[in-house]
Amino acid sequence: MSDKGLFITGIGTDVGKTVASAVITKALEADYWKPIQCGELDNSDSIKIARLTGLKTLPEAYCLQAPMSPHAAADMEGVELSIDEIELPKSDKTIVVEGAGGVIVPFNSTETYLDLMVKLNLPVVLVTRHYLGSINHTMLSWKVLKGAGLNIVALVISGKAHETTESHFVTQMDVPFIRINELKELNSETVAAEAERLKSSIKALIA
Repeated sequence: MSDKGLFITGIGTDVGKTVASAVITKALEADYWKPIQCGELDNSDSIKIARLTGLKTLPEAYCLQAPMSPHAAADMEGVELSIDEIELPKSDKTIVVEGAGGVIVPFNSTETYLDLMVKLNLPVVLVTRHYLGSINHTMLSWKVLKGAGLNIVALVISGKAHETTESHFVTQMDVPFIRINELKELNSETVAAEAERLKSSIKALIA
């Protein structure tokens, strides 16, 4: 079973987690795992990652039809989600685990993605993107992860730089920053090029 892995979480929805997961998976030649897929089952994140990296993806623990928060999608289908039922798959390779939405997205009335991260106890990569309000979202996510005792190993900044925001993060965070460029075309070639550019920085995260 793999003794190495990374958990990719974000400060919210649409901040670049799946692109970051693709680049990191490719750089590490890792296996990819999405514990819960909600919606887009015919073009799931696992399918996207396989297409973008040419690498193996591991079966989801749950697949739900509705493109909603896991607790809401599960409720619509009469499914009861439980972190007790979710275990890291077996693999001889590093496993890149991608969450959904943000840090405290609910599974049910008592459990969130944070609880899953604590259970798996993998090093965490936090993905952010610059927009009005993103400092607050980033720092809240950072503090919640730290407060849970998780090991945050990098802040991935998705897209363009913002000097004043990033200079503030430098004063608050003791981890490397990794910038994943905005990919004008998202395909296997652009993901491979970005993975190659960042390979040494990404490999250092699991060293």
